[in-house]
Amino acid sequence: MASSSSYNSPCAACKFLRRKCMPGCIFAPYFPPEEPQKFANVHKIFGASNVTKLLNELLPHQREDAVNSLAYEAEARVRDPVYGCVGSISFLQRQVQRLQKELDAANADLIRYACSEIPTALPAPPGTSSIQQMAPRHRPGDQFNRRMGNEGGFYQPSGMPLSYNFPWNDNPSGDINEGGGEGNM
Repeated sequence: MASSSSYNSPCAACKFLRRKCMPGCIFAPYFPPEEPQKFANVHKIFGASNVTKLLNELLPHQREDAVNSLAYEAEARVRDPVYGCVGSISFLQRQVQRLQKELDAANADLIRYACSEIPTALPAPPGTSSIQQMAPRHRPGDQFNRRMGNEGGFYQPSGMPLSYNFPWNDNPSGDINEGGGEGNM
């Protein structure tokens, strides 16, 4: 943050705009005379009047960050007029994705290498025979069905009749068409 009054030379903005740099110049703290290209890029992309309006709307402690952002975007737009800093961000994101894939591949190779060091045949736990290890496993529902006395199928609570007449089936003969089909219940 150079002051234009200490060097008695105009800031980069006033010099570029060919005007006298006043003591309260809003550009002076952010565009020192040593960095003329910084303001030239910002002026080319955003315009001096837009930057002046923006800086006047911001609080003084926010202005430096805003000018740095404007300068960064302006420089990126000068280098890449279509994408600007978005092109740089996209390039960096693709690079991160590529490096992540390489890291995942390296980790997979490391796991494969580590797994090849582990012996494949693990000994049986003590106290078990080879026949016990080969015993068939039961489904979780089998124990429930055996406990309920219903090994062959669906769960049916005790006390519920096997054949249940639904209220809409008042027809004892079971003929669906009896009753005219008018929807009489």
